[in-house]
Amino acid sequence: MLIPHPLLGLRDAAEFTYLGDAALLNRPDPGAGEAAFCDYVYLRDNPAGVHRELWYHEQGDRSWLVVTRNTLTHEILGAELARDVKGGAA
Repeated sequence: MLIPHPLLGLRDAAEFTYLGDAALLNRPDPGAGEAAFCDYVYLRDNPAGVHRELWYHEQGDRSWLVVTRNTLTHEILGAELARDVKGGAA
């Protein structure tokens, strides 16, 4: 599987470490309460289809990417630097 790194072009997925749902970028406010933080840490969707995920370029420039991928076909639809993504998930 090839990931289109926004700065380095196509890179092999073996260079990356998968973290999970890009919703992790939406950390709750500290004042949101224990239940909100517990949901953030433990509850995850497991969608079939198009999904936004966090990938870390461990064997490269050490950047974090938000990769849009179809979980049914593994087709990569796009990638952007996580620092440029506001709100994280969708």
